[in-house]
Amino acid sequence: MDTVRLGKTEIVTSKNAFGALPIQRISEEEAVRILRRAYEGGITFFDTARAYTDSEHKLGLALKEVREQVFIASKTASVTREGFWRDLETSLSELQTDYLDLYQFHNPSFCPKPGDESGIYECMLEAKAQGRIRHIGITNHRLKVAQEAVDCGLYETLQFPFSYLATEQEVALVEACRKADMGFIAMKALSGGLITNSAAAYAFLAQHENVLPIWGVQRMSELEEFLAYMDKPPVLTDELHELIRRDRQELQGEFCRGCGYCMPCPMGIEINNCARMSLMIRRAPAHLQLTPDMQEKMQKIKDCIHCNQCMSKCPYHLNTPELLQKNLKDYEEILAGKTCVV
Repeated sequence: MDTVRLGKTEIVTSKNAFGALPIQRISEEEAVRILRRAYEGGITFFDTARAYTDSEHKLGLALKEVREQVFIASKTASVTREGFWRDLETSLSELQTDYLDLYQFHNPSFCPKPGDESGIYECMLEAKAQGRIRHIGITNHRLKVAQEAVDCGLYETLQFPFSYLATEQEVALVEACRKADMGFIAMKALSGGLITNSAAAYAFLAQHENVLPIWGVQRMSELEEFLAYMDKPPVLTDELHELIRRDRQELQGEFCRGCGYCMPCPMGIEINNCARMSLMIRRAPAHLQLTPDMQEKMQKIKDCIHCNQCMSKCPYHLNTPELLQKNLKDYEEILAGKTCVV
């Protein structure tokens, strides 16, 4: 079994972590069944957040009896002292535990530090002194904030998008964490569903000894796929190298990652799906994206008032309105049979 050490936290876990955002979309019974199977299959690191609706509650139900055998990470998106403590108390209650192994600031637009106006880093230190959290981390989608978090030396872990579509800057960020003995937790390892070969995704990340990927799971079949890699980790064969090369050629650059930080749209456009629809149609079963419901959602793009709120909130600095229009045009051509879906 491949394992990874999360930097100076000294947390050692299997190189397969459970990302618990998707379980908010399934029933409580099914979520508990999947989570318990994950633990039985050797997964010991579970990542959730206060923002993930009932995800923490489901984790608490599933893992309360094995609490000492697992690592639980959660997050707060609050930027106030009051919100920090409210989130922490709620998370502990929902997770049915009296401590978190890792507590992370959830994609802040700045890097919290002692003495800043928010005071939230001081809250982290106080919670750690109380024993309610054991380690302090930060998550982000902004390269500048992530780099600042590494450079300041205040954080034990960084959670950041990382996959084989990563740029040289993101690869350098992983290396900077390694040199700083800072744990690197890779989210979006499947690039929001655009990467469809999990073996290639796993094998690429396995090259980086300090990287812990969290796989977003909501189906037992998905979980079993990753559990199979515990005993037989995929390696980068010539075939997988070629697949990665083709995917990079097609996908790297200006594309929507589906992170959702542009939401909500004042006109009700489902930006995080509509802005990458053209790619999704080509990389997943097309019929799933051509339903009457999805057609209606795509037509909402025509309601765009170009307020540019989505652009201002996009951590990847995309021209989102332009991207939406391009995707709508492509979608309509596919529906009309003018464009072939390969």
